[in-house]
Amino acid sequence: MNAADDLRSALAGLLDGLPPRQAAQAVERLISAYRGATPTHAPILRDRADAAAYAAYRMPATFEAVHQALTAFAEAVPDWTPGSHTDLGCGTLASAWAVTATWPGERPVTVLDWAEPALALGRELAGANPALGRAEWRRSRIGPALTLEPVDLVTVSYVLNELTAPDRAALVDTAAEAAGAVVIVEPGTPDGYARVIEARDRLIAAGFRIAAPCPHSAACPIAPGTDWCHFSARVSRSSLHRQIKGGSLAYEDEKFSYVAATRHPAEPAAARVVRKPQIRKGQVLLDLCETEPALRRATITKRHGDLYRAARDTDWGDPWPPAGHPPPGDHA
Repeated sequence: MNAADDLRSALAGLLDGLPPRQAAQAVERLISAYRGATPTHAPILRDRADAAAYAAYRMPATFEAVHQALTAFAEAVPDWTPGSHTDLGCGTLASAWAVTATWPGERPVTVLDWAEPALALGRELAGANPALGRAEWRRSRIGPALTLEPVDLVTVSYVLNELTAPDRAALVDTAAEAAGAVVIVEPGTPDGYARVIEARDRLIAAGFRIAAPCPHSAACPIAPGTDWCHFSARVSRSSLHRQIKGGSLAYEDEKFSYVAATRHPAEPAAARVVRKPQIRKGQVLLDLCETEPALRRATITKRHGDLYRAARDTDWGDPWPPAGHPPPGDHA
């Protein structure tokens, strides 16, 4: 089994004994709280039932989004592996699971979260992942008073929305001061993208280079307010997902925005596909963010041979061109 399957298996028994209706109501309340515009002043997860319901519903999506971001990062720093990891605000360990799926092996892991029920559940779930045997859980307010010990990698997933703007800035600065690499993931909404761009700018100012998704460390070429950069991860839907959202599909797509930055040498993609490719008769249209920096639509046709076949297999969020393929030239 892979890490995603192991995680689903670990989550499967969380709701035993909790009536489905109660679980669904808990998730709906928690989602409403997490989406609120006003940062909270107390932990949203109040007890194990809250933590279990929310983990069963949200952990698979968080895992897939963070794993996709980390995979893109790993491709840009192929000779680097984190020797230590600190996760901020994901007490149930979705991000730590994603790190072990990206870089197999055991390493010191420190998990900081405000909600003790989340930390307790994270300890419970970690028993199903041997790579998390050295994990340490600490209850800590994620805010301006936070201090961190030096560490190779800091992850911050779906946390910035819970903070005020000054607290977000302080958190990013604290992570940058402590870490050799920082990966931040937020919902793939205009507001989530705006928070990622704010963090990206602070990381660059702190001396980091962007490894992913951007192929450059210059300013984002998207004009503010006109669009937003986000990606999509396919997530298997549990019975709890189907009960809450309705429908019969076995999957859903998690939209997310992210930035992965490092102080180490990095080789970002020459370009990245920033929209779902449009496959038409005899051609593939790719919306690309390029190194210049610039946004451009490339048209790959059958006359491009192997590159055309590669384009048909290219997905939203992938680097372009694929490894081993030279760029098609200005006419594409």
